[in-house]
Amino acid sequence: MLARSIFTAGFFIALSLVPTEAALARASHAQVGVGAQYDTTHVYVDPDKVDAFVTSFLGTFGGTSTKQAVVTVTPTTSSTTSQLLQTSVGTVSLFGFKTPIPYPFGAERTGYLVSDLDKAVAAARAAGASVVVDTFPDPIGRDAVVQWPGGINMQLYWHTAKPNYPALGAVPDNRVYVSPDVVDKFVRAFLAFSQGKVASDEKKASGAEIGRPDSAFRRIGIESVFGNMVVLVTDGHLPYPYGRETTGYAVSDLAATLEKAKAKGAAVLIGPYVSDKRQAAMVEFPGGYVAEIHAAASP
Repeated sequence: MLARSIFTAGFFIALSLVPTEAALARASHAQVGVGAQYDTTHVYVDPDKVDAFVTSFLGTFGGTSTKQAVVTVTPTTSSTTSQLLQTSVGTVSLFGFKTPIPYPFGAERTGYLVSDLDKAVAAARAAGASVVVDTFPDPIGRDAVVQWPGGINMQLYWHTAKPNYPALGAVPDNRVYVSPDVVDKFVRAFLAFSQGKVASDEKKASGAEIGRPDSAFRRIGIESVFGNMVVLVTDGHLPYPYGRETTGYAVSDLAATLEKAKAKGAAVLIGPYVSDKRQAAMVEFPGGYVAEIHAAASP
């Protein structure tokens, strides 16, 4: 019996020392991320709504825009206005396509700057992502689009001239909706690629956060060099506009921010409401871009 107990204990100790898939993947590649201030939310609006969106977004959050250019940002023929909106709470890559948008562009939610695109694509593949748009040149560097388990598309990019942006005042949330069927695969894959960590895993988060106050859902928080991610695990029974937003912006005064947004042409769709020590609201900017905006709730 003693020998069996020793064997059993030894087995479980040995098992606990076996590296997880994420740990193995982290050990297999160097960090390719650069920093949250270089990660952008991709926003597509009609060309005639571009200026109104810029005025509304910067009027709400402050910040600046690069000079608008008309360029080709896809590997096949297309034309779009392009500019970068930089604020202290997050950055937007804004596109106003003058031609039909080539597939699958428009479905990618974010652009992540990486230090080496080829290594980043290889790391994403090794972690479990599919490369849905292989590497291609753009006017200022190179890009690729990858898809994570659950159908989450993200763009990886590299600049010929190394950018130098100030750190964000508040890191936004990349809000990802996935089903219970695939959430574990998604989390393992993204952690392996990003070398991040699970900061929280709330099994019974308030359904008020997804427009269903009488229910509960699972919410996972991930932190990495790419910034914050909130994984919302749902059955897909989501009232509009939940699931349409890709980013949650953290501000110091929600009421004041919402007043600025309304004054600059945005519409408050939901809220404000309080959940998980946050005040939050869902806002639609000119051109149809929906964002979550939140602040710490008053004690």
